[in-house]
Amino acid sequence: MHHLFGLVLAQKDLSRAGDLFSLEDAEIEGSLSEALEQIRIISSSEDYQTNDNDQAVVEICITRITTAIRETASIEKHGKALVALWESCLEHNLKPSGKDEDTPHAKIASDIMSCILQNYNRPPVMALAVPVAVKFLQRGNKELCRNMSSYLSLAAIAKADLLADHTDTIVKSVLQGAERVHSISIRTLERP
Repeated sequence: MHHLFGLVLAQKDLSRAGDLFSLEDAEIEGSLSEALEQIRIISSSEDYQTNDNDQAVVEICITRITTAIRETASIEKHGKALVALWESCLEHNLKPSGKDEDTPHAKIASDIMSCILQNYNRPPVMALAVPVAVKFLQRGNKELCRNMSSYLSLAAIAKADLLADHTDTIVKSVLQGAERVHSISIRTLERP
């Protein structure tokens, strides 16, 4: 792993995390999968939900990693590590807290989702991503679900057969969304 990435992640050093943006994308590209694995370990720790420093370090590192992946066109090389981190978010609470504020793992999931699913026209990436993507549809985070639905519809246009095995889950999600809209409409109509 690149020395600075290793230092920032090992020490969870927020003061040095911003320095990652001074590095050339090509300079760190070979380290990205290993960095993603370290982030998965950090974000799976017991105190991650309440540790603002760790969350900030992870957020900065993910932004740097997704930028480097995009700029070096290395999504296929790092897709497995991205999907592994993304899938690990499913093991944690994704429902927004009181003020519609996303949980730390919902933030990670959202950032990674956009990085992965913007590559809907790359079948090898979608083959890794779609089985995980449909799991997010049932997790109770409306914003993630809405964004996931948009990306999955693009994936369906590009390569519909990737979604065939997940039709039941997708239809259930659509029906749940329709039920929510229906109940909101009824409550709205019932008001004087």
